[in-house]
Amino acid sequence: MRVPPRLVRAGLLATALLLTTACSEQGDPGDPADVAAARDRLGAVQSALEVWAAADDLAQARAAAEEVSNLVTGPGVHLYGDTDGDGSLAGAVDEGLLPGEQGEQGLGLPLEECAGVDLLGGSWADPGARWADLTERIEVWAPDDNRFPELPSHAQRVVGWAQLTLSTDSLEDAHEYAGHAQLHVTASVAAVDKCG
Repeated sequence: MRVPPRLVRAGLLATALLLTTACSEQGDPGDPADVAAARDRLGAVQSALEVWAAADDLAQARAAAEEVSNLVTGPGVHLYGDTDGDGSLAGAVDEGLLPGEQGEQGLGLPLEECAGVDLLGGSWADPGARWADLTERIEVWAPDDNRFPELPSHAQRVVGWAQLTLSTDSLEDAHEYAGHAQLHVTASVAAVDKCG
């Protein structure tokens, strides 16, 4: 049976529209090298987070939380460094997953089109303000006043929970904070996975 040409054209047009819609829902694919770099970094974050979540003592939890925070922030953010005060720098990197305060790009910025909503959480035109906002939320945080959910970037929320772990005297709280951080690491990985 011969299919009329106009029906063939209509079918091809419908298929093209479906494919276009599917691609736009996933976002534009990122450069494979950029995607791989972000995935590798999030893999390192996940490994350190697993140590944090299973830590036998506060020193181990804090060291792992420091590593997680440093891997996300990179050296261009004031929260980076030997934040647990043990004399060593866990998670030392040359570049963070997120942009630095002075506009350092970060591994995630090239994936803005496909992973931006969850990983970056909107514009980084003023990165200093983005980090200042997180710092303020950390400083005023209380169990009954958690302002981290208002942060649009899941990766920044991970840093928030890591910083709370670095200041707690409770291993139970450190484990609880690791559980919160895990949700946002998982969301960050899912965001990068949309890129290809």
